Amino acid sequence: MFQRMGLVHLPDALAVLGSPWVIGVAAVLAIVEFLADKIPAVDSLWDAVHTFIRIPAGAVLAAGSLGHADPAMLTIAALAGGTLAGASHFAKAGTRALINLSPEPVSNWAASATEDVGALAGITLALFVPLLFLVLVLVFLVLAGWALPRLARGVHGGVSRMAKHMLPGTYTRMNRLRSKHD
Repeated sequence: MFQRMGLVHLPDALAVLGSPWVIGVAAVLAIVEFLADKIPAVDSLWDAVHTFIRIPAGAVLAAGSLGHADPAMLTIAALAGGTLAGASHFAKAGTRALINLSPEPVSNWAASATEDVGALAGITLALFVPLLFLVLVLVFLVLAGWALPRLARGVHGGVSRMAKHMLPGTYTRMNRLRSKHD
């Protein structure tokens, strides 16, 4: 939208993002994301599907932001963009998966609202105070590197506990089979 208003000039490779069609589809998807985030089961399913969308999109956008650069630089940018998108996505999806296991809705809504405000603040910083935004991105990457293994263990443990309570016989048989193979 800022491209269309003349506030930002995008590289030629990303000029398509200023298309009314792209803006319209993005707006519809943003509304769906906003609503899906509020319903725990839908949120987790939405995040699972977006594992295959957000990471490649981050890689493509990062490479496209360089325009017509050296292929090696485009590859580095794509890898960095995909890594950043992946870290962000897995931190969000892992945190929300743990929160969504909770039976009460307040924590889910609070997390969703915090994400919405954080996204708006991040976009604003990226556009108007990019150096501060870059520092915060680097801090996020360090924190994500520390938190992601813990989130993975937490999600695995939460799903295991849920399966144990929902399907006790199946869970016991699975553990016996696992111990025979170990």
